[in-house]
Amino acid sequence: MSWDPDRYLRFTDQRSRPGEDLLARIPDINARQIVDLGCGTGNLTAQLARRWPEAKVTGIDSSEEMVERARRTDPSIDWSIGDIETWVPDGPIDLIFSNAALHWVDDHRAQFQRLRSLLADGGVLAVQMPGNWDAPTHRIPADVLDSEEWPDAARAALLRDRLAPAARYADWTQPARVDMWRTTYFQKLTGDDPVWTWVTGSVLRPVLANLGRADRERFARRCRTRYREAYPVEPDGSTVLPFNRFFLVAQATAPRIR
Repeated sequence: MSWDPDRYLRFTDQRSRPGEDLLARIPDINARQIVDLGCGTGNLTAQLARRWPEAKVTGIDSSEEMVERARRTDPSIDWSIGDIETWVPDGPIDLIFSNAALHWVDDHRAQFQRLRSLLADGGVLAVQMPGNWDAPTHRIPADVLDSEEWPDAARAALLRDRLAPAARYADWTQPARVDMWRTTYFQKLTGDDPVWTWVTGSVLRPVLANLGRADRERFARRCRTRYREAYPVEPDGSTVLPFNRFFLVAQATAPRIR
């Protein structure tokens, strides 16, 4: 399944802000090896490179389209097409950064424990994942798919609640000093059916890829109508989208001696 960089970047400021807030909370470590997992078009990867100009920075994403856009934007960074779940570095990493990507990965326990094991001494794992699973953005397409006849592949492609309780992530990244928090962003969107545009640039992409033309049009009609009701247009023509995000910054520490 391909990603559409232009559609994803339609709301680039809103999509980048959580990653920028995550970046701001990373300690001032002496990072030499930095990896951005799920780098997308590389906007945040470039910010990592600017903050740590002496580091080797690598951006990894499974989308050829996204990586190609990133390469054109900043050829000075090492861009690579790869899968988060199978990625193995050559050695310990000082900073593993992942903004809005790890919710696509299965078995969070195994993956977070694995990523923690790849950190150098004092290294940092910094992660942001959407926490909007109970909001209309995610509930509406789930209700539509569950209430009518649709191809099984499309129904299976919709991500449901992917996050474990916060305490689990703290456990899975030990030994470490862990900082976790949630933030709800009230995104002010513009344009026709902006919430539909938002979700079709991310979480609904695999669903639409598994629908034929007629089903895509029917699915779009159902969702758009309900999104307009859930997120009405404000008097100034904008649409306010509350969107919750979960953050984790885990800095590796030595095991306690018992």
